[in-house]
Amino acid sequence: MGRINIAIDGPSAAGKSTIAKMLGSRLNYIHLDSGAMYRCTAYKADQMGLDIEDEAAICKMLEDTSIVLTENGDVILDGTCVSKEIRTDAISQLASRVSKLEKVRADLVARQMEMAKDKGFIMDGRDIGTVVLKDAEVKVFLTATARARAMRRLKQNNDQQIATSDLETIEKEIEERDYRDTHRAASPLKKADDAVEIDSSNLCAEEVLDAIYALVLEKIQKEDF
Repeated sequence: MGRINIAIDGPSAAGKSTIAKMLGSRLNYIHLDSGAMYRCTAYKADQMGLDIEDEAAICKMLEDTSIVLTENGDVILDGTCVSKEIRTDAISQLASRVSKLEKVRADLVARQMEMAKDKGFIMDGRDIGTVVLKDAEVKVFLTATARARAMRRLKQNNDQQIATSDLETIEKEIEERDYRDTHRAASPLKKADDAVEIDSSNLCAEEVLDAIYALVLEKIQKEDF
């Protein structure tokens, strides 16, 4: 069976990374979590005490920054695993702010394109199907209501013992991030014209996985990859 690239876009906490990891395991594809790269950028800038909206300073920081996404899902920042540290609500908000910086996006998008220049990758984020992998054979726009996403984020944080806010605060933060992501000047969050939209509000992870897997099989069989 031939290999393709798969782009999964959508708002914060829609379950993109979870589904991408599950799909990667089923297809034996590599999952590239683009959002983790923005989280790493925000995390390092915060650790260095940089102004999160100082584009020049953050771009300078990135010149000496290594971000590696491993096949088993670990996120390595400058040689140190930060998979858990970058998943807090606070870093999520900082990542949204740093992602508005056009030159920062250009740097990270170039890295993402280099990572996925071959086939057999699943990349999730907010501008994958529209910018990073415009030629991806399968594009999905995964969404859900703000309340459903807040409930998932709260459960995820509690399960992983990550410091978290209450449900109402998380929902408000998600709505604020949605606004920033859809209104930013550089690569705003939007559904690609050729993407299939899936609302996961009332679906379990396995149901979403099966729906996307069916799209992938249909594409591979139709194109005879």
